[in-house]
Amino acid sequence: MKILVVGGTRFFGIPMVNALIDAGHDVTVATRGNNELSFKGGVKHIVMDRTDADSVIRAVEGSSFDVVIDKIAYSSNDVKALLPNIKCDKYIQMSTCSVYAEDKPCINEKEFDAAAHPLVWADRTQDYGESKRQAERAVYEFMDADKCVFVRYPVVMGENDYTGRLRFYVEHVMKGIPMYVDDRDFAISFINEKEAGEFLAFLADKAVSGPINGCSRGTIKISELIDYIEKKTGKAAVYSNDGDAAPYNGLQNDMSYDTGKAKSLGYEFSELGDWIYELIDHEIAKVG
Repeated sequence: MKILVVGGTRFFGIPMVNALIDAGHDVTVATRGNNELSFKGGVKHIVMDRTDADSVIRAVEGSSFDVVIDKIAYSSNDVKALLPNIKCDKYIQMSTCSVYAEDKPCINEKEFDAAAHPLVWADRTQDYGESKRQAERAVYEFMDADKCVFVRYPVVMGENDYTGRLRFYVEHVMKGIPMYVDDRDFAISFINEKEAGEFLAFLADKAVSGPINGCSRGTIKISELIDYIEKKTGKAAVYSNDGDAAPYNGLQNDMSYDTGKAKSLGYEFSELGDWIYELIDHEIAKVG
């Protein structure tokens, strides 16, 4: 298949593009040209600003694609600049589980219906969840419902994670830096970077449409994460209401996601416990 990837040059975009190459697809990567391409096989490369309609038109003029995988749609205006100016049979948008209004166990895709959401044409705002809801909603202005897919992940973790959220806990425990954790007993879901990329690639030639959740099986409590770091390092976490605010503060409830739709396509996500402790060990070694 002829596939255009918009973005995808770092973090879980790299295993995604590598998986597309391994599957034998003809891959073109579109970027602003700021990052080096580091894929294990050959890809075509075009330079464009996906937020600028004229730039998109110049970059893809005369081309058509079987699939567009959009890794960096952060608002309705992002979609508006891209989709009317590109020819494709299927569009896969990297969305997020932040589109769901409530943190709770076993959230099903039906709990947010993008097609029914009021559309507002806007750039990205500080409300990440609403910006991504608008990015999903805008697609229906340009694509038939059976030709678009919205992949919803919780927090993605991995050795190449540039957000530093796991590193925060490791550094604060190992260095005795006070941190403010509002509730240590909430359970949270994650997905690892390799699977996050490979699942996107898996969907390229599958007969699927609409939203689809992806996450590792199982959850971990913040207290379990911190306890593991303490036991591995022999250091004790320092808690303080005046300490640095910890990632994942503000959770409303235990949080997990129904991945039955992905399983019905033949994709089984890994157990969280099979990889997260190894990742914590990696972060401990980095800090140590």
